[in-house]
Amino acid sequence: MVMASLYLGTGLLEQELVYCLEETLEKSLQAKGSSDLRVSILLDYTRGSRGRKNSRTMLIPLLQRFPEQVRVSLFHTPNLRGLLRHLMPERFNETIGLQHIKVYLFDDNVILSGANLSDLYFTNRQDRYVLLRDSPEIADFFTELVDAIGDVSLQLQQDDTVQMMEGMVHPYQGDKVAYCEIAKQRVMEVINSARTRQELLHAKTFHSSQPGSSLLPQQGSQASESLKPEPDTWIYPLIQMKPFGIQIDEMVTETLLTEAERDARIYLTTGYFNLTQAYMDLILGTRAKYRILLASPEVNGFFGAKGVAGAIPAAYVYIEQQFYGQVCCLQQQERVQLQEYSRAGWTFHAKGLWLYLAGSDLPCLTLIGSPNFGYRSVHRDLEAQVAIVTENKALQQQLHQEQEQLYLCSGVVSRSTFEQPSRYVKLWVKLVTPLIKNFF
Repeated sequence: MVMASLYLGTGLLEQELVYCLEETLEKSLQAKGSSDLRVSILLDYTRGSRGRKNSRTMLIPLLQRFPEQVRVSLFHTPNLRGLLRHLMPERFNETIGLQHIKVYLFDDNVILSGANLSDLYFTNRQDRYVLLRDSPEIADFFTELVDAIGDVSLQLQQDDTVQMMEGMVHPYQGDKVAYCEIAKQRVMEVINSARTRQELLHAKTFHSSQPGSSLLPQQGSQASESLKPEPDTWIYPLIQMKPFGIQIDEMVTETLLTEAERDARIYLTTGYFNLTQAYMDLILGTRAKYRILLASPEVNGFFGAKGVAGAIPAAYVYIEQQFYGQVCCLQQQERVQLQEYSRAGWTFHAKGLWLYLAGSDLPCLTLIGSPNFGYRSVHRDLEAQVAIVTENKALQQQLHQEQEQLYLCSGVVSRSTFEQPSRYVKLWVKLVTPLIKNFF
């Protein structure tokens, strides 16, 4: 069992999840005398250590009761170190870099999402989830990926202290270059190993190796071992870890935006609209039609927050307004359309992309996972998503329905949108936003 998330919340639902893990481990122990069930949890160090009651205190009972079966790894960005680490207060230190991957894995079943392990996501926070059943190749890949990141992370101990694995460079006390090199090496071993396995699987599936592919095919139907049908769905894991020099997701996303043909439609959604300059330039300068879904201020996760964080929704409005101004200036309103998600009592955190080829009513591709398509996702955090490419009509229909359901709760952005009182942005927010936009 593998769970990777930014953090584990501290509410009743999260406690119920911990009890469930405890009960499952206990049953496994009683059934076999010695449990072969392993639980590996990867969280971010700074976010998971916030406050007196936090992710660490929630998980310590599991470590105390099942020390041989449970591993809790806390990733600490190598960029938060020295004087900066001592001066940056709690919450603000999370802006430097995070473990942001969200994957939940049970045997050969994998849930890919942008959602964290928190009661908000379990109740009234809109997100996306894809369940891949009986997908051993994908399960093996993400198990190995989480293990690799776990190996270069701080290990939570039963007394709430942390320590590095023996012989491993410390992320903020050790040499930064050496740490990043080791981390890159561990992650690339996983990626290259998966690539090798995939090539062998392709050779077995098609009876001949197909050079140039970098995917993990999932069989669309059952067949005899002697002659398998050609797969109708492919799943490409996309990893982005700029601190370690790994930029696979960024390169694939830019290629998708660049190569999308005229009259193709791209539906892109993000909980936090703060696209990189490269992504914005591609959207404004290419041929495909875009429908970009983002959070209205009222459903932004920071809406109503205390202190400086309370101004973040206004900063996103300002970024949105500037981008919309560029769209209008280039007279691209018909081709590039912004839509704001709004739903009473809910917050919005869904992110991803759907690609519809020219003339098609159904998508042939979706991206789903943790990236928000912003500066943080590309440059600061550890991210992972998958590209699901499919010719399967039933799956295409499911993906289309998911996209439609999200966009149904939205309104189209126009000039009058920014004249509403809720879109008023104070002068100090306008002045500060360009300086801090790369941190949120």
